[in-house]
Amino acid sequence: MDTQVSLDWWPSPAKLNLFLHITGRNDKGYHLLQSLFQMLDVGDSLAFIPNDSGDIRLATAISGVNTEDNLIYRAARLLQSHVNTPQGCDIYIEKQLPMGGGIGGGSSNAATTLVALNYYWQCGLSTETLAQLGLELGADVPIFVHGKTAFAEGVGEQIHPVSLDESWYLVVFPGVNISTAEVFSHPDLPRNTTPIDWQHYTFDATQNDCQKIVCKSQPEVAKLLQWLLHYAPSRMTGTGACVFATFSDPDQAKAVQQALPENWHGFVAKGVNTSPLQLKLQEMS
Repeated sequence: MDTQVSLDWWPSPAKLNLFLHITGRNDKGYHLLQSLFQMLDVGDSLAFIPNDSGDIRLATAISGVNTEDNLIYRAARLLQSHVNTPQGCDIYIEKQLPMGGGIGGGSSNAATTLVALNYYWQCGLSTETLAQLGLELGADVPIFVHGKTAFAEGVGEQIHPVSLDESWYLVVFPGVNISTAEVFSHPDLPRNTTPIDWQHYTFDATQNDCQKIVCKSQPEVAKLLQWLLHYAPSRMTGTGACVFATFSDPDQAKAVQQALPENWHGFVAKGVNTSPLQLKLQEMS
């Protein structure tokens, strides 16, 4: 417990997909996407204690996830192998974000691990190289490595940082988990949405192409979305299950949070253009 007190925590922020269009597939069968990733100022926290043994140890277990499958562990191993370092580390995590929520929990954890260990192990890799490594772990990881609210296309590797007005969001988890793989393999998933020019983005002229399928298979998501739409513009993020409502004022968001039925859990977060992870790295450098 004394060790815990002296830990230096690194942010692992959540994100929202303000929209998600599926525009086709590439020659390897991967879905081509367009999305606007909004960084939030709320998320998990990770801490790292480097060691000379070369061992990667997760000091905090995550229920239901094998260590070898954990994206935190996989990110640490990937970086260790890439730079061929003899160093290892013990990794602690304070989990706030729901798993299977579509707000980037696992991908963000992987990105924070790459960024923090690049710093601690003095690997000297550029942000771009870390982002390319991150793509091996998941399509959303590069977004978190770059740490900017951004328009992304391709399979997630083409990233254009954007500056948005900083809105407030109520993010609500309806208590069901969604399999991203099942959503993307669904035969009724739209796969031919016309690409847009990101500079002409508006919320009302976009949608989440996964939302209809998820609402059909998960009535609780549909019910939550319908409930939130009474209060503010709302949409499912990613492949779900979280739904967000957009506000210009934190007090409005908190008032709706207070009115949530007991079986739904939410948090209020500010949309930021630069991720808390990048701010932490600047502070450490």
